[in-house]
Amino acid sequence: MRRTIAAVTTAGLALALAACGGGSATPAPAGSGGSSAPAAKTLDGVSIEVAAKWTGPEQANFEQVLKAFEAKTGAKVIYASTGEDTGAYLGPRIQGGNPPDVAILPQPGLVKQYADQKALKPLTAGVLKQIDDNYTPYWKELGSADGQSYGVLVKAAHKSLIWYRDQAFQDAGAQPPATWDDLIKTAQTIADSGTPPFSLCGASGWTLTDLFENVYLSSAGPENYTKLSNHEIPWTDPSVTGALEKIGQLVGKKEFLLGGSSGALQTDFPTCVTQVYGQDKSAMVIEADFVGTTAEESGAKLGEEAKYFPFPKAGDTEPVVLGGDIAVVMKDSEGAMALLEFLASVEGGEIWAKLPGYLSPNRNVSPDNYPAELTKQLAQTIISAGDAVRYDMSDLAPSAFGGTDGKGQWKLLQDFVRDPSDVKGIQAKLEAEAKKAWK
Repeated sequence: MRRTIAAVTTAGLALALAACGGGSATPAPAGSGGSSAPAAKTLDGVSIEVAAKWTGPEQANFEQVLKAFEAKTGAKVIYASTGEDTGAYLGPRIQGGNPPDVAILPQPGLVKQYADQKALKPLTAGVLKQIDDNYTPYWKELGSADGQSYGVLVKAAHKSLIWYRDQAFQDAGAQPPATWDDLIKTAQTIADSGTPPFSLCGASGWTLTDLFENVYLSSAGPENYTKLSNHEIPWTDPSVTGALEKIGQLVGKKEFLLGGSSGALQTDFPTCVTQVYGQDKSAMVIEADFVGTTAEESGAKLGEEAKYFPFPKAGDTEPVVLGGDIAVVMKDSEGAMALLEFLASVEGGEIWAKLPGYLSPNRNVSPDNYPAELTKQLAQTIISAGDAVRYDMSDLAPSAFGGTDGKGQWKLLQDFVRDPSDVKGIQAKLEAEAKKAWK
């Protein structure tokens, strides 16, 4: 579900941001960025099929990037939409011996799954050079399985944001906070002014995993985040205790949540956004860059009434949590590897960055390429975070634990919102569910 929302709304957000920024949505000619792009290859007569989940504006924009690759190489690229269930589309094609040349996967877990099935081709030296030049080692590891590199993270969603209604902050005399302690103080100030500070999207369990991930990354640090993502430390670890206790400071005060905990657990995404923008019932909503689209649809102008601040530090690390899509090769093909080399290059990233609906995980794609100021700011935070950036933890977990409605982490974090007093009890249940999922 979370990926459905991201796919639809990020495109709309960037369209709105482009309008705010007055930038052009026309891509630059290939090579205009002066980047370390792969050398032009002669691929006349070569046909490459690419399968990805994108439809509508996202598909149209990606096809413009593909056209730039075609112009550069002479190859012909055919796009196929997988729909939201990428696995259901690819599975029969893999079994039938007819996979696409390139697939773009919405979850890192699929990289390992298909690598275990021998359905992926190891990346060539040319692609690996682009990754080594343009990405942090963490992103290279994310596209790998059993020490072999198979994938390139080509598109990102920024999940470390809190959106706020400017008028509510003005009415309370509040300022955007920089630390978790300041966030709790700001929430109290807003509550005292008569407005519930948070519209929590508690009915959509994935939003609670996003909240936990940001607090945990900041308070426990990137190394522990990676360990917990792989279940190399237990959910009963003291670092988890600390993160849950901090979240309890927010969800444990009924006046902080619109409708109290009961109301929060009955509010889904995107209803939580419309309660802040349009209905003016609350001051803040904790979620990713794609909140902007619903805010705009509710009548709020981005950058004026609808603003955001970076997720406040709950420890020593400025949290930057990303979701994203990973390109892999499924057929031995010079054309397929050339396309991945292009998508991993600065040149490919800059062409895509000039279009709506895109954030690049490539650290060498300058924020100046983005069409609007808000998008530039988001891109800069990714670059500034460097090696501390981490991928959405629940998307790295087995789906039974990290991605199933009414089960695992989603349900247990909802239980925690309902009663945040028993931190140790929730940790024990999380660990029991994690053990089952990581068998």
